[in-house]
Amino acid sequence: MSSSLIFLVSLFTWVLKSNPSIHQDTHFQFSNPVFNLGGHRPLTVASLSSFSTNSSAESLNHSILKDAHFLKPENGSGSGDFSVFKQIQVQENEVEVVEDGDGETEPEEAPAPSSEDIEVEAKETIEGDEVTANPVDKFELPNPSSKEVASVDKLKAPPSNGKIEEKVMNGCDLTKGKWVYDESYPLYTNGSCPFIDEGFSCDSNGRRDRDYMKWKWQPQDCDFPRFNAAKMLDLIRGKRLVFVGDSINRNQWESMLCMLMAAVKDPKRVYETHGRRITKEKGNYSFKFVDYKCTVEYYVSHFLVHESKARIGQKRRPTLRIDAIDHGSSRWKGADILVFNTAHWWSHYKTKAGINYYQEGSQVHPKLDVSTAFRKALMTWAAWVDRHINPARTQVFFRNSAPSHFRGGLWNSGGHCMEATWPLNDTSGMVNPEKNRIVEDVILQMKTPVTLLNVTGLSAYRIDGHPSIYGKKPGSRYSSSIQDCSHWCLPGVPDIWNEILFYHLQSKQKSKYH
Repeated sequence: MSSSLIFLVSLFTWVLKSNPSIHQDTHFQFSNPVFNLGGHRPLTVASLSSFSTNSSAESLNHSILKDAHFLKPENGSGSGDFSVFKQIQVQENEVEVVEDGDGETEPEEAPAPSSEDIEVEAKETIEGDEVTANPVDKFELPNPSSKEVASVDKLKAPPSNGKIEEKVMNGCDLTKGKWVYDESYPLYTNGSCPFIDEGFSCDSNGRRDRDYMKWKWQPQDCDFPRFNAAKMLDLIRGKRLVFVGDSINRNQWESMLCMLMAAVKDPKRVYETHGRRITKEKGNYSFKFVDYKCTVEYYVSHFLVHESKARIGQKRRPTLRIDAIDHGSSRWKGADILVFNTAHWWSHYKTKAGINYYQEGSQVHPKLDVSTAFRKALMTWAAWVDRHINPARTQVFFRNSAPSHFRGGLWNSGGHCMEATWPLNDTSGMVNPEKNRIVEDVILQMKTPVTLLNVTGLSAYRIDGHPSIYGKKPGSRYSSSIQDCSHWCLPGVPDIWNEILFYHLQSKQKSKYH
């Protein structure tokens, strides 16, 4: 018996030595979800369907990262959860897009600092307003020297509960149409409205051609209602109409104030609640219309997320917390109508370059693509809206980007538009900005309904509507080499944006009664 056992052991040992690949060819098949991340749908890892037992932990990590999909909670639980789909994927070979700067000082050439060189300042908080990604949403970027860079991309899947309100309302596509010269415009004048600040008051600053004030937008499929100030004030009676965004949104907010004044019998019954006069220096205003018990407010927020600072090397530098909502967001709560925008500041040098500027938690990214950062910031904004806004009370609008019309250079390198006194005949050479597509992607995946105010295409014709050299009074103007071809004269193009807003508000009001 013992000699038989010795023979069998020797035979088995010989078979293993002569076939070393047997233990290496063992495969593991995951037919069921392999991870479940608290309240989210299970995370399936398709790339783990087969791998060798001698695979390294590093290659397994890369496999997981390539196919990990984070989805919204199925039951909508968890007030802090993002309601946007996210796909984290590894991209081979980062592509750097180099664009011209817009006048900001370029940073010194220096190697990317190590994590030890970056010290994030103590975080300011406003209770309840900080929006950060859940732990399952966070990945550390690979080492900058690596060829693989984690980025956020759109998940090719049906949208969640959120939607963009139809821009085709009652069979009318507001984005398709033409500008029609109308002698009955403008709806107000510089003399009748005390709320136009110097930068937009082109007529007062010496602009003598007035045709830019006399154009109305005519959709091709319907009659577009003229703005009615009395009806608009009735729509917002007892309510808060709040604009949040950059100086282009302040442009639209000032336009709205002026348009509403046409129905006010006693101008003294309209005042700024803190006694402030509108200037570029101050960024928060609330105008009360006493007879209608309503307010029309503006809060500056260049990016909708928090502008912060961190110590990088020996210097304190500005950073943008793309995972934290703007700390002024407490003022937005309780509004009945919210009109958001962000776009203009995302073309500045430091935002386009993305070097040691974008911050998530305690991490300052040595380099991050501006489109990826913009999407992350919009997802942070979307999470805040889904968490804090009650759609039964508040209507949310997002106005997409308004085009600039610099010819022959940028604002600080000879770009100009002063000679334009008539709208363009053709805009076929202009492309829909990538930021607009990102805005639409994010809105589609929100729980809260958001109406997109799509003004890019119709505004693209209006090269004649910018202040150019008439953004300052004679005698205090910039040199002739610096022109403003980004903002808009008032009266002018933003009045049409507000007519579109009025149209949407009226349509929603009618739908409540039918």
